[in-house]
Amino acid sequence: MRRANDPAWLEQQYDNRARVPDHASHFQKWAAASAHTRAHAPCVLDVRYGDGPSETLDVFPTTVPGAPVLVFIHGGYWRSLDKADHSFVAPSFTADGALVLVPNYALAPAVTLEDITLQMARAVEWAWRHAAEHGGDPSRIVVAGHSAGGHLAAMMLSCRWKQLADDLPAQLVQGALSLSGLYDLEPLRHTPFLQADLRLTPASVRRLSPAFFPRPRGKLVTLVGALESEEFQRQNQLIRDVWGPTAVPVCATVEGADHFTILRHLADPDSHVHALGRQLLGLG
Repeated sequence: MRRANDPAWLEQQYDNRARVPDHASHFQKWAAASAHTRAHAPCVLDVRYGDGPSETLDVFPTTVPGAPVLVFIHGGYWRSLDKADHSFVAPSFTADGALVLVPNYALAPAVTLEDITLQMARAVEWAWRHAAEHGGDPSRIVVAGHSAGGHLAAMMLSCRWKQLADDLPAQLVQGALSLSGLYDLEPLRHTPFLQADLRLTPASVRRLSPAFFPRPRGKLVTLVGALESEEFQRQNQLIRDVWGPTAVPVCATVEGADHFTILRHLADPDSHVHALGRQLLGLG
């Protein structure tokens, strides 16, 4: 039973590190696989998309000209982890024929979630302006993300790009893939271990919750691990209920996956999750 006003229940629902005791081993595996990727795969690291110290991204090119562009946004509740932990997502997609970009962002509480969202909009704007320099097609941009990154991917799908710059296309992002995403931030405003860092207010919740937004024109694929909490299951279904099947054609559960192992499915070229990403990119 959902107990939205019970801080202890919310803590149990949203504290994924507590729910998965061996979470640190996953972080270690991500970091090791990512270091291997940067050492052995073609890449251009720490490219600036803005003036802030965290406003850099890593570029993983493909050999295919005019490639679709995948922008992958990392998770960590907007307050931890780094792009360097997530390079491992790139190789299977570059092998498919996609240009992969992995941006960084500043972390809460040093900045607000509004700041982080705007940083990601600037990173995606950079992709539109500069993808062709790295062999990418700026008319075929897809954003993917995990956890907080899934939230940010949905935000990019809903972005009003013309308000960022007049020359940007109204529909800059063609599709988004969200793993274990968060679409209604109101529960997080009441979750004790997140309150001090995220500093959410009722007004910021309204501005930052895709579940409160109109249906976008692009497509969202939203997935959650079968072993994740009731609240993450609810969040996954909520965006489908609000935006409808036209905007959210895939709303599914990944069997056997928890909040951390679900990301491995995205990087695995033989998984159904990876195939969904490939389809969004128009790679079959």
